[in-house]
Amino acid sequence: MAQILETKPVSSTVLPVFLAGKYQTQTISVDSSSSSTTQSPPPKPLLIVTPSDKGTYPVILFFPGFMLRNIYYTDLLNHISSHGFILVAPQLYILPPKGIREVESAAQVANWLQLGLQSVLPENIEPNLKTVVLSGHSRGGKTAFALALGYGDPIQKFSALIGIDPVAGNNFGTTTPHILTYEPKSFDIPFPITVIGTGLGSESKGLMSCPCAPKKYNHEEFFNESKPPRAHFTAKNYGHMDMLNDDLSGVIGKLADSMCVNGKGPRDPLRRCIGGIVIAFLNYYFQDNEVDFNTIVNEPDVAPVVLDQVQFDAS
Repeated sequence: MAQILETKPVSSTVLPVFLAGKYQTQTISVDSSSSSTTQSPPPKPLLIVTPSDKGTYPVILFFPGFMLRNIYYTDLLNHISSHGFILVAPQLYILPPKGIREVESAAQVANWLQLGLQSVLPENIEPNLKTVVLSGHSRGGKTAFALALGYGDPIQKFSALIGIDPVAGNNFGTTTPHILTYEPKSFDIPFPITVIGTGLGSESKGLMSCPCAPKKYNHEEFFNESKPPRAHFTAKNYGHMDMLNDDLSGVIGKLADSMCVNGKGPRDPLRRCIGGIVIAFLNYYFQDNEVDFNTIVNEPDVAPVVLDQVQFDAS
């Protein structure tokens, strides 16, 4: 299938969630070694993006995709943080672990939040640990769903779940733990869910390559198995890696740029679109601000990219 150049005109009315927010942000790297400056070092290295302004902010725990570095998502994370959120992105592994160990590591990071997050933040910044949101991209999206389902035995309570093009397998089968049931609304998750997919993620680059987000294992099935309240959006003309930063360092970065079918045109509109949906979704449920999310659902043309499969089941 030919790739489509995103030529969507900018709407005359741009929702504020698709623009940078009012907060300046800062990025903090936290080591997991015992030599860390904090008395309670995290179980895994962290990239934290937080507003710089004094205040108390909800926390989003964000898991990167398969073999991807957390630093590849800084543009997306900064956009979300500028609207008043603390993003915590752990680097769970360098080489992917076998079995459930990845999810167990994710649970350890989630449980550490109560013990150590405040100690690594600036003194004027406080995390609202009563509102902790799970999120992740690709395999990291599947990890977020696994935690929400109780895998890894997390103690930390969660408030919402956002899967960004989540993937639970490849052409050779599902990855462990096997969380997909292929039964509609089968996920026993007691809080709101939004799934954001890509239209080109299920396409392959050729006969000898596999799709990065194959059908049966991608965003469509994750949404199908989610219970209301749930929402679903697909960025029609973008690929599985198009929400990453423009310039990716190292060999892994080069592979991430080349292994998946990508959309044509700049990535910034997709990052602003995904970030805006995340912000609007969380504001809908936790800030008593339903206007932006309802507008995106009912008038998807307001988004910076073409949205497809827009669904919202409130109950």
